[in-house]
Amino acid sequence: MTAQKVCSDADVSVSEALRVVVDGIPVAVVRDSAGTLHALGDTCTHGDISLAEGFVEDDTIECWAHGSKFELTSGKPLTLPAYEPVPVFEVTVQDGDVYVDTATRVAAS
Repeated sequence: MTAQKVCSDADVSVSEALRVVVDGIPVAVVRDSAGTLHALGDTCTHGDISLAEGFVEDDTIECWAHGSKFELTSGKPLTLPAYEPVPVFEVTVQDGDVYVDTATRVAAS
């Protein structure tokens, strides 16, 4: 599988998330407070809730329904009730376009 174009770099504001679907997988494309883009599974592991509808703060995203926070770089849950990580995918920007590769998962640190 190769990376697929999902949006324009300008489509994702700082501390915001955008829900896209890549190869049938819901993905949240998130820009952290430093301006770095991340791509992670868009479904909270505690419930079937879109993380892109949640709150981005610094290098975390919080599920709006139950308050679980996930680290953007690793997908690890930082607060309960979630205890399983969300997948994190490779994201690149080329010529102003954002590409996500759902076949390339970023290893949790």
